[in-house]
Amino acid sequence: MRILVINGPNMNMLGIRQPEIYGHETYEDLCTMLRQEAERLGVDISFFQSNHEGALVDAIQQAYFDHVDGIIINPAAYTHTSVALLDAVKAVGIPTVEVHVSDPDSREEFRHVSYIRAACTATIRGHGLQGYLEALALLHTKLG
Repeated sequence: MRILVINGPNMNMLGIRQPEIYGHETYEDLCTMLRQEAERLGVDISFFQSNHEGALVDAIQQAYFDHVDGIIINPAAYTHTSVALLDAVKAVGIPTVEVHVSDPDSREEFRHVSYIRAACTATIRGHGLQGYLEALALLHTKLG
């Protein structure tokens, strides 16, 4: 089983950016945590992070050609603006779980809209970095 974890803009700044919202753990801490759990589950996991919308679209499309079985995606700010990410997830048809470290519904009103959600199997929000582990477990069960 192959899982791709995609993170959008500013996620590389975890631990630095607004720790009162996103915590003190770093992006590398997130990747390490997921690698360890993936190894335990026997899952091949890879990571992609970009601050550029087109690069995220390219990563989703490449997942199709690389025969990825599932995607975990935190589109970050593009959650609320990107029809292109929605269309890419729809186009590839790969089971995808949307994850957010914070709960966008409890923040500014503009964050309440998620375009990508319509193409996702599930959404996990407000569980911190643990939400990624929940997404991995969900995909492992669904695809297993």
